[in-house]
Amino acid sequence: MCGIVGYIGRRDVAPLLLEGLQRLEYRGYDSAGIVITSPKAAGLKMVKAKGRVRDLEAKVPARFKGTTGIAHTRWATHGAPSDENAHPHMSGDDKVAVVHNGIIDNAAELRAKLVAEGVTFLSETDTEVLTHLVARSRATDLEDKVRDALRLVEGTYGIAVVHADFPDRIVVARNGSPVVLGIGDKEMFVASDIAALVSHTRQVVTLDDGEMATLKADDFRTYTTEGTRTTASPTTVEYEAASYDMGGHDTYMHKEIFEQADAVDRVLRGRIDDRFSTVHLGGLNLDAREARTVRRVKILGCGTSYHAGLIGAQMIEELARIPADAEPASEFRYRNAVVDPDTLYIAVSQSGETYDVLAAVQELKRKGARVFGVVNVVGSAIARESDAGVYVHAGPEVCVVSTKCFTNTTVAFALLALHLGRIRDLSVADGKRIIEGLRKLPAQITAILEQEAEIKKIAEEYADARSMMFIGRVRGYPVAREASLKLKEVSYIHAEAYPASELKHGPLALIEPALPTVAIVPDDDLLEKNRAALEEIKARSGRILAVAHQEQEKADRTIVVPKNEDELDPILLGIPLQLLAYHTALALGRDIDKPRNLAKSVTVE
Repeated sequence: MCGIVGYIGRRDVAPLLLEGLQRLEYRGYDSAGIVITSPKAAGLKMVKAKGRVRDLEAKVPARFKGTTGIAHTRWATHGAPSDENAHPHMSGDDKVAVVHNGIIDNAAELRAKLVAEGVTFLSETDTEVLTHLVARSRATDLEDKVRDALRLVEGTYGIAVVHADFPDRIVVARNGSPVVLGIGDKEMFVASDIAALVSHTRQVVTLDDGEMATLKADDFRTYTTEGTRTTASPTTVEYEAASYDMGGHDTYMHKEIFEQADAVDRVLRGRIDDRFSTVHLGGLNLDAREARTVRRVKILGCGTSYHAGLIGAQMIEELARIPADAEPASEFRYRNAVVDPDTLYIAVSQSGETYDVLAAVQELKRKGARVFGVVNVVGSAIARESDAGVYVHAGPEVCVVSTKCFTNTTVAFALLALHLGRIRDLSVADGKRIIEGLRKLPAQITAILEQEAEIKKIAEEYADARSMMFIGRVRGYPVAREASLKLKEVSYIHAEAYPASELKHGPLALIEPALPTVAIVPDDDLLEKNRAALEEIKARSGRILAVAHQEQEKADRTIVVPKNEDELDPILLGIPLQLLAYHTALALGRDIDKPRNLAKSVTVE
């Protein structure tokens, strides 16, 4: 959610930090700030501003020089967006500055104790508690001061700390919120996301929970919060800075929608085994004997990842004939679920850092469960915590609203379902049929995207709607749910998704000309059932937009999608609805890449 950037070296730090914050704008935020120092400077210098990074940049004075600094984009949790609540937060003596991602659960208790001891708070944030705790530590070095403070706090954090008395270092720590070190030539970087680093270095170290690091211009060291040294070897980032640019598109969302054919090709590349009509998924570490012991599959994700899991569960049931279901990770981790040793648990997250999913993984591991990860970011927390898994290889996704990562995740689930199916009872002929369908996907995605001009016209027709209904049956229902979420996220139009079979059990009361319905109508064995639902809506003067494999007589408009295998059709049916959401938002003048109140990587509870 929030973004952290830090630098120590020889270069002028303010431009580097501002550039890093701009790279992190996609994460969602409402204020920003920067603090700098240097071995030659007298103390810390800080500037903060409510609003965008450009508002912060406009406030930075010309003579704002230093070689060490930390900066932050804040997404409000404790306290409204304001200059005062923006990070960094400084201690009363102006010697300590802290930036923080996460939430301190016992902040109110610690604040009350500090106030009783005479500390004056300038903000409503939980982070300022940390700042004062560091400042009040009697330890003689910065590492121990930070460690003393962390011993007192409960909750999640990714932090970076600078101190006027220790201008040669930045101390960072992680517990549940990402911290990545960037290793340069006589300079070091830190960030909450690789996107802020790749224009300067591709050598990175990702901290684990309970780990700290000290950065100096020519060196770094890592250790636990208890002080034990750890071994950290830099790895090379797969993507370059250009991967995070718009590439000639007006928005990242538009760019990423149009990258989907290539992205799907990447997730398939090198994984198809024509000889045995199956796929190779090297990261699974699951041999045939172990695979046959799986009696159930439980998929856990949040938001779009949860919807991808709903599609994945259906594929696994259809192709592998293993009972499977999906559940929001945020609910699963609190309902004291029965953890079954014969169940394969699959954690899904685009960033690999989604806190609710990560916490569910950690709870499952504590109870001895077998957990696989399906993530996009190599080396992310969920990837490291899982026993094994599959990378979806969508490439960097910058827009808050997920598109290509959702599609690649559904394709990854198709690969997993085929893999499990061929180990069990799926025939060679059916395996070959699914592989042929998978190979068709990139060209079919391209064909759908070539309809953009027509979909734009349809979006403009529906942009005045105050609410929309999305319906689908069986395979079409998860598609309807994801399409409904996309429209809500990016256009702010209220939308609901229902199984088409449930219309007559309540939602039909809402149908009227002012409430358009988007119907997912695949050409499968439920085609006539879906057409009956369109009849019900039309009989009540409802407007219908159908997404189907052929024109639908009862629909006012139809977006025709290429037909694939029945099991793979959901992968394609959602893509035109991404464009529908995009162009609806465009017609309404929304901030498409940074929807209000939302963040890309949700690393708080």
